[in-house]
Amino acid sequence: MSPQQKVAVISDAACSLPPEVGLQYGVHVVPVYMNFPDRSYLIGVDLKTEDFYPLLKASKTLPKTAQPTAQDFLKVYEELGKTHEELVVITISEAMSATIQSARQAAEMTRIPVHVVDSRSVSMGLGMIAIAAAQKAAEGASGAEVAGLARSLVPKIHAIFTVDTLEYLHKGGRIGGGAKLLASALDIKPILTVNNGRVEALEKQRTRKRVVARLLEIMEERVGGKPVHAAVLHTNVPEDAEALAAQVRERFQTVGELVVMDAGPDIATHAGPGTVGLVFYTD
Repeated sequence: MSPQQKVAVISDAACSLPPEVGLQYGVHVVPVYMNFPDRSYLIGVDLKTEDFYPLLKASKTLPKTAQPTAQDFLKVYEELGKTHEELVVITISEAMSATIQSARQAAEMTRIPVHVVDSRSVSMGLGMIAIAAAQKAAEGASGAEVAGLARSLVPKIHAIFTVDTLEYLHKGGRIGGGAKLLASALDIKPILTVNNGRVEALEKQRTRKRVVARLLEIMEERVGGKPVHAAVLHTNVPEDAEALAAQVRERFQTVGELVVMDAGPDIATHAGPGTVGLVFYTD
């Protein structure tokens, strides 16, 4: 913490930033629970991303995630309250998880001023808001100013992605069996987006190559030639992500670092391995 920084920024593991990476950006990450039939883990603590995928492949049933408890948040609040005057907490969309309820409950249990923000997003959509908020905090901004910046970014965030298979969305109850069968038979690759805090279908393409090209086209349509803050997310396909990142650098005037990040166990459980996507916003 710089001498003038008074505000700590907190997010949850759905932001796709492992705890050690989060701290590099100034974001304190509260772990999410991952429950396999035979064991429970804390994502980023005793379950690293690289260890998750073999476990997922070997598991006969889809593991389930559970949000941090109010006590989990309170523990982080009390610890950071020793070195900061205010806290700003930015969580996964309330439409996707009850995490924000735990964050709010914990805020009522502490004397430290806590500003809680619903990102209305997930993965690097949430992560990019948290990173920008942490940068604002590092400049010495107040809690209200940091929270205000975070809230101003919520409607600006675009998150578009494609899954390699609908199997995991089907297992998780996100799509019906008929839709899964039809998509598999026709080799349809969906493009999904986060809209109003929820994951929705945007359009579909027939091949993986075409769907990735379309992600870039959609980004170009939405950016409109403006400088853009961007991130590439993936689930266990780092080569695909780096190839997509190279195209982003070539086609767009990116602002700051282009973050390339595995979306992590929390997201991969629902989307499955092979997911790639783009998250971006313009000033």
